[in-house]
Amino acid sequence: MPENRKPTARQARKAGRRHPLASVALIAIGLLFTGGAYAAFSTSTASAQADVSSQQTIDEGKKLFAANCATCHGLAADGTADGPSLIGVGAAAVDFQVGTGRMPMAMNGPQAQQKPVQFTDEQIAALAAYVGSLAPGPSIPEGEVLDAKGDLSNGGELFRINCAMCHNVAGAGGALTEGKFAPPLMGVSATHIYEAMITGPQNMPVFNDMNISPEGKRDIISYLKYLENNPSPGGFALGSLGPVSEGLFLWIFGLGAVVALTVWITAKSN
Repeated sequence: MPENRKPTARQARKAGRRHPLASVALIAIGLLFTGGAYAAFSTSTASAQADVSSQQTIDEGKKLFAANCATCHGLAADGTADGPSLIGVGAAAVDFQVGTGRMPMAMNGPQAQQKPVQFTDEQIAALAAYVGSLAPGPSIPEGEVLDAKGDLSNGGELFRINCAMCHNVAGAGGALTEGKFAPPLMGVSATHIYEAMITGPQNMPVFNDMNISPEGKRDIISYLKYLENNPSPGGFALGSLGPVSEGLFLWIFGLGAVVALTVWITAKSN
């Protein structure tokens, strides 16, 4: 019969040793719980930032307004000789003007020029919340009106009737009087296009829901996004500036090529 021997100290330590993957498993579990807690915290923070109707956001917007906008628009946003009143313009007007970099203006001119945005998204939301709290006005659009999934045919028709005389039928922009211009619409976000229609920035008229319904505005956005994402079916678009530029191109280069060919043939025959 074999004798019952007690395990040595070395064998006991070996038997009680953890599996080599145990440390890896513990680290993975720790990272999982840490990541979950961070995600929950980030979600709650983002929700708090998105609540533009909160008094805290409005108060923050008021401070930003006093520091950056009151010089021209007045401390009470009721306007001065250098800037119009903002009472009643709504949050959408602020989101468009500040979100596209047009405000604050770098200098006085026929119209505000688009430039790099000067504020963060949270600061823009706070400014919009403050101005929107002063009086009823257009709010920042959201939902399916911005999804660019509307009726392209109806959107193209509405755009040609209401917008093409300034922005060009292809949304390439165009010159107006006294140094003003209608900007190109390619690359402009759906939110800013909708806000421009409901607030009428610069020389643009306001298209309220009685002029163009929200569904019609959605169709116009869909048409513009289609133009933006699809190249010209005719080939080189020549800047999409319309028949005048195309005719000039043909007149100069097409007729010029015919004249050059005629001269070459005549010289060759002589």
